Amino acid sequence: MAFTGSNKRTTSNRVKDKVNVLQDIGGAVLLRAVPDPIYRHAAPSGPWPWMNLERDINSATNNSMTRTVVESWQGYPQNQFRNWTPDQVQRSKMFKKMCSMNQSCTIYWMDVRDTEDVDQRFTTPDMGESDGTTVVSAQNQDKFWDKLQEERPGKIRVRSLFVDDLTPPVLRMLGTRYNIEPFFFTSSINWIPSRYQEAPRHGEGDHITITLPFLRTLVAPHLSYSSDSIPTDTPIDIQAPFSAGDDMLFIDLLAIHMIRGVKENTIISYHPESTLRPTSAKHLHSLMQLVGESVYWQKIFSKSKDPTFLFLAILWYALYAWDESFDLLYRYVSHLELQVLHMDNISLTHDLHDLQARLLHYQSLLHCFEVSVTFIETTPNPAMESDKVTDKQRMDSTALMKKECRNLLSEIDRLERRRTMLSSRLKNAMDLAFAIVNTEDSRRMQRFSYLTMVFLPASFIASIFGMNVREINSGTQTLARYVETTIVLTFLTIYIVIMLQRQNWVHKRQATLLQRAAWPILFPWKIIHHQQDIKPEASRDVEKGLK
Repeated sequence: MAFTGSNKRTTSNRVKDKVNVLQDIGGAVLLRAVPDPIYRHAAPSGPWPWMNLERDINSATNNSMTRTVVESWQGYPQNQFRNWTPDQVQRSKMFKKMCSMNQSCTIYWMDVRDTEDVDQRFTTPDMGESDGTTVVSAQNQDKFWDKLQEERPGKIRVRSLFVDDLTPPVLRMLGTRYNIEPFFFTSSINWIPSRYQEAPRHGEGDHITITLPFLRTLVAPHLSYSSDSIPTDTPIDIQAPFSAGDDMLFIDLLAIHMIRGVKENTIISYHPESTLRPTSAKHLHSLMQLVGESVYWQKIFSKSKDPTFLFLAILWYALYAWDESFDLLYRYVSHLELQVLHMDNISLTHDLHDLQARLLHYQSLLHCFEVSVTFIETTPNPAMESDKVTDKQRMDSTALMKKECRNLLSEIDRLERRRTMLSSRLKNAMDLAFAIVNTEDSRRMQRFSYLTMVFLPASFIASIFGMNVREINSGTQTLARYVETTIVLTFLTIYIVIMLQRQNWVHKRQATLLQRAAWPILFPWKIIHHQQDIKPEASRDVEKGLK
């Protein structure tokens, strides 16, 4: 059986410090990609972003008033959000941990156009490079900034940017150009589940952000690992990858920011780096292009001009990943159940408890998924309130958005019920494992009691013969008399014990008291009758073999 676990911690501080823990799977060292989320820094509604509240607030305020701010894109985030001090930026690790160590960033572009021709609705814009892809390096970053400033062609409903290998200059340019709240980047870095709306303007637009961790499978037959090589005292790390046979389960991330407006709509999708091959920008870009080939979704984009439907379509990718993961978990739980049924191995409970802890964590992740979809449903696009949208179009779009969100919510509810079923099956398997162990312990104690039953009469007779009583210890008792008495009392004890048992290897449960009392007579007859039944069957088998 294969699974992964975190390395052993020897102190409580090391248990808490789980960020970038190394996982050793099948001889390959994998970097733990998912840090423990700091939920208090998830959204801009918190008044102290990434601040150390134990510090001297007055000194921090004085420093913020005296510092100089670069107004160009190089000064992000201070050029757009003055409350973000360099100390807060450093503490959030916005540029240290999130940005790629590579020297270039790759961006995949996609446009959804306002056209009746469904074949031309999902297109790849001409950004000066082949296949709608832009590679931004130190040599051409100014050129990329100019490209971001260009006015878009007409009839583009929403433009999507799928970003791989994000670098500090690209982060600053995107944040400055689209006025992105730094919380989007910090939540994405630290894998903090979040969802929020900012800068809503009635009839004009807003910004919405969803950071959604979700479960994914990774086909990795070379990473199979035996549980025997992992110490049983290793703490269960629910954020670490989990090996289920030949495949692996790990936490992936959807980090999406959308700028909704009357004239322009933009989606930015951030894709983290990891050694476990998370969803790449290229892969999600290809999947979104396939949405344009779906007849069902083409009808949605024809009925409504709300660009939020593309945002909703991206969330369906997380649902597909969850469903595939639960398919793998179903097979793995079935495998564990078979092992519990056919093996007397208490060490299986470690695997069962490990998976049970992860299923509890998956419950919280599914809840975040459900809340994110509900957030989309209950956060209408302010740009749809503009004069360019009629009341009928607005009502039809709102009803359609509610319907599609309900469809996705019903699928999430199905996933939660499936997770509950898997958790219940695991609990049953754990109860069965402990029941098997308890039953085996009872059998051992029963065998010990049988052994005691054999020696108890002899001990009893020896104590009687050793009594300092004239009638017994007068020197007339012989060893032969002791052996005779012991044998008789031993057989009498065996007779009484077997007779009082309702079920054993001598008689069945439905035997009456009279039948149990006559067991010395019925048992030899049962053995003889059984042997007579076996001989004809053996002769028939021999005849069949000769034929």
